[in-house]
Amino acid sequence: MISILFAVLTALSNGTASVLQRRAAADAPEEDALRLSLLRDLLRKGIWIGGIAMSAVAAVCQAVALATGPIAIVQPIFVIELPFTLLLGGLLFHGSFPRSVWLAVAAVAGGLSLFLLAAAPSGGDASVTTGFWPEALLVTGLFLAALLAVGLRVRGNARAATLGLAAACGYALTAATMKDAMARLDHGVGAFFTGWQLYATAAIGAGSLFVLQNALQAGSLAASQPMLSIGDALISTCYGVTLFSESLRTGWWLVPQLAALALVLAGCIGLSRSPLADGLAPRPDDRPRTDVPAAV
Repeated sequence: MISILFAVLTALSNGTASVLQRRAAADAPEEDALRLSLLRDLLRKGIWIGGIAMSAVAAVCQAVALATGPIAIVQPIFVIELPFTLLLGGLLFHGSFPRSVWLAVAAVAGGLSLFLLAAAPSGGDASVTTGFWPEALLVTGLFLAALLAVGLRVRGNARAATLGLAAACGYALTAATMKDAMARLDHGVGAFFTGWQLYATAAIGAGSLFVLQNALQAGSLAASQPMLSIGDALISTCYGVTLFSESLRTGWWLVPQLAALALVLAGCIGLSRSPLADGLAPRPDDRPRTDVPAAV
């Protein structure tokens, strides 16, 4: 129960961070894509700093959730980040709330609940067997390299979606290394700080954040956020099963699981097509003016 509570808090914090970071990154020049100059520009914006602060809150909540529950339960809950992000963005950027949006939100929430009930993730080890990490890191690295290569060749929403999925993969790997790092606390604080997992979590998380900023800058939030939310949930579940030996129901239980995924997908598509998604992009009147002096 504690893990579910903190997973929900993580999703809400991440959703808030995404909206604030999107608002800041939308004004950045396209030529800054995948360059450190993008981060230098964002560091000058208070709203982006606020988004980073919410990301830090989310990281703490996620660590507690992963330390107290299976990764296959914790990470899928993050799919609620998408409807929360769009609803919050609609409030901040003057969006409307038509009936179709609420139906899509209900589809995502209902689909998630059905999936967790049908799959019933359980069991699993607190830590990963050392020999499993090299293979997992190699496969993940190749997948990320392919996504980044495609992201550099496309533009607009295609780049946003591709980089959003790359960021999702990075965040899923971060969750796996974070859970493994938290397990080392059972052997003392010294073991926690001397394990490579802690520093891998920080490095991969920072890299994923950089990729996410470029996804947000490249196109609409509706293109990047579904890939981020759903990709994170699915890839993390794979890590839970393969690395932590967590189990999911099989047999006829696969039928409601697939139905649940279809329901979540339908809800996400509905949200991505809603006026809220367009409302997250700053309107021309929201962009900084250059014909007046800056306030001091």
